Amino acid sequence: MSRVLVGAGGHVGEEVQVEQGEQGPARFWRGQGRYVVGEVLDSWVETAPWWQPDPAVGRGGASAELVATRQVWRVEAVRAGRSRTSFAGVFDLSWEPTANQWLLVRVHD
Repeated sequence: MSRVLVGAGGHVGEEVQVEQGEQGPARFWRGQGRYVVGEVLDSWVETAPWWQPDPAVGRGGASAELVATRQVWRVEAVRAGRSRTSFAGVFDLSWEPTANQWLLVRVHD
């Protein structure tokens, strides 16, 4: 089971700070918690959901965001200071180039 996170304004994702490594995200900060990435499980490119309204312009349908892509990484990470074998979680982190920010978009249970 997984949980999609919804941030401010109804946007999918919660803003996080990410430190990049050679293979993708190496660490990320969520609120006061710091997470260390143990393994990058997968990565892919997505386009914005064209069928959802764009709150910036107040209308739905195709826009410049339709062709915008974002890179998503599925990572196994553990909260800093905890044992990887008993406390690891799986997270989807997304780099949003149009907004110049990282988002935590999904947590897998």
